[in-house]
Amino acid sequence: QGDLVESGGGSVQAGGSLRLSCVHSGYTYRWSCMGWFRQAPGKEREGVARIYSDDEIPVYADSVKGRFTISKDNAKNTLLLQMNNLKPEDTAMYFCAASTDWRKQWCGSRAEEYNYWGQGTQVTVSS
Repeated sequence: QGDLVESGGGSVQAGGSLRLSCVHSGYTYRWSCMGWFRQAPGKEREGVARIYSDDEIPVYADSVKGRFTISKDNAKNTLLLQMNNLKPEDTAMYFCAASTDWRKQWCGSRAEEYNYWGQGTQVTVSS
């Protein structure tokens, strides 16, 4: 297994909910940033939500604000993404990502700013 392992994807109808989990091998303060990205066929990978380990303040893409919630269970080394009111446009492969770069005191939204990735979990939302 890798350092980040996602689970929880699946198929739901529009308006439904899913919860993604990412179990990671990080000890306390290994990861400066953790986040969720998604990639639909033919599209670039985009940031969905991210959280900085120091202040644990979440940041969301505009497209998911009010519907998705990112959180961390540090006791279980798990990053979570609760997705409610899912829409067909949320259909994508979802990836857990983490960064070990502590030089910045904030988390970036670009995929290249993260150096550890999970294998992805598919989310399909039907109308």
